[in-house]
Amino acid sequence: MSHVDNEFDEDDVGPGFMEAVDRGVRAGIQAYATGLVFAALLTVASFSVMYTDLIWQPAIPAALVALAVAQIGVHLVFFLHITTAPDNTNNVLALAFGVLIVALIIGGSLWIMDHLNDRMMPHMLHMQH
Repeated sequence: MSHVDNEFDEDDVGPGFMEAVDRGVRAGIQAYATGLVFAALLTVASFSVMYTDLIWQPAIPAALVALAVAQIGVHLVFFLHITTAPDNTNNVLALAFGVLIVALIIGGSLWIMDHLNDRMMPHMLHMQH
């Protein structure tokens, strides 16, 4: 039989969890609460941009894109714990791969639908009207 040691070794943590060794439960909950407040404020800001006259009308899409990028940043940092630490390399690569796959699927679908629309037979065009 082998001997199983139940002692906790602080150096024995998975990639991306090095900062968790230095933090307690209270600090972890506080980080999640801070992220929740930031995400809620950005959501409220997005709705307020749409329903007020504080921003010039043609600039509203740009403001919404900026708020969406900020929202993505909040989620990556506070909830997914993506940081610039060296042990987060695998997490960042997995995230980049996921974004690439989603972009390929959406872009490919739009490309296929556009080409199908261009190559539709003439008698099918009359049936649409």
